[in-house]
Amino acid sequence: MPELTPGTSRPQDEAAVAAHLNAMMRWHFEPATGSPFWLNRTGSLGFDPLTDITGLADLRRFPDVSDELRTVPVEELFPKGADAASFDVFESGGTVGAPKRIVDSTARTRNVDWVSEVLAEHGFPATGHWLHVGPTGPHVVGRTVRHLAQLRGGVCFTLDFDPRWVKRLIGSGRTDLAAEYREYLLDQMELVVRSQEIKTLFITPPVLEAVCARSSLHERLASTVEGILWAGTSMSAESLRQVEEFFFPRAKVAAIYGNTIMGIAPQRPPEEGDEHPCVFRPYFPQSVVEVLDPDTGEEVEYGRRGQVLMHQLSHDMFLPNVLERDTAIRVRPASGDTVDGLADIAPLRTDDAPTVVEGVY
Repeated sequence: MPELTPGTSRPQDEAAVAAHLNAMMRWHFEPATGSPFWLNRTGSLGFDPLTDITGLADLRRFPDVSDELRTVPVEELFPKGADAASFDVFESGGTVGAPKRIVDSTARTRNVDWVSEVLAEHGFPATGHWLHVGPTGPHVVGRTVRHLAQLRGGVCFTLDFDPRWVKRLIGSGRTDLAAEYREYLLDQMELVVRSQEIKTLFITPPVLEAVCARSSLHERLASTVEGILWAGTSMSAESLRQVEEFFFPRAKVAAIYGNTIMGIAPQRPPEEGDEHPCVFRPYFPQSVVEVLDPDTGEEVEYGRRGQVLMHQLSHDMFLPNVLERDTAIRVRPASGDTVDGLADIAPLRTDDAPTVVEGVY
């Protein structure tokens, strides 16, 4: 089934977006192609997705079913029209409860292909080996970074990295053990960089900060690395400035924002007049992201902070109206674009919001 190619067709044509939405409704709600997960609940929705969902605003009519991804049998998530053998299963980080599971066949690959194009716009190296300092299975980011390395002409080195264990240590007050684990990660990095020339580094801000504090490791990486892609937790503007100007002045530095459900929103190349050091662009219209006032549910004005609402509209999975635990500042589209940007990502902090432990990831 053809889909609109997201990301690459900017600015987005309204007719093309409407056609993509219509195709997704037909795919996920026609009995011959939809997944049991959605087909079994169609009668309880109170509307007909095939006729009543005509615009992106209509997606808010769907319930947020993302919590069910913690326990649903994975077979129910496979669309009947697709080859189940082509799917992988990935899990979220489990930051605020049991992990959520998603299935993926080709949607994330297309997302990553576009991310590689964006990295080229940033001036990232087109050849050379990568070092992935982050989770692998069951998290999708491990496959993502390996694919990026292959697209950009390199081999991807990885290391053992369990963010759930570190979050448990920090959440239970065992910060000394969490610090020991961070040193263990640095030891693993040293084993790689002693014998391999790393050109691109994927890393989280807390571990990057620790790298800069270990002189032998920093000096080796600073002499070879030409691109740093960071993700997982926030980084202050001052910390980012120090990374770019002092610790890794010869490297291009960019970030990605995303999660297991939403996909990847890479940092777009900076523009004159940007008020934020990192502005992220979602992979529209596969990932449709809104920034809402948590009290009213209305979209906030440009320059204001709100809670992230996400709709996943891919051939592999349909997940509408997912209210994330993140907040962001809504940013006007870049020149020549029609898709809002996101800046200054931070955890939601309210009296009834779950406590978020970021750890090393």
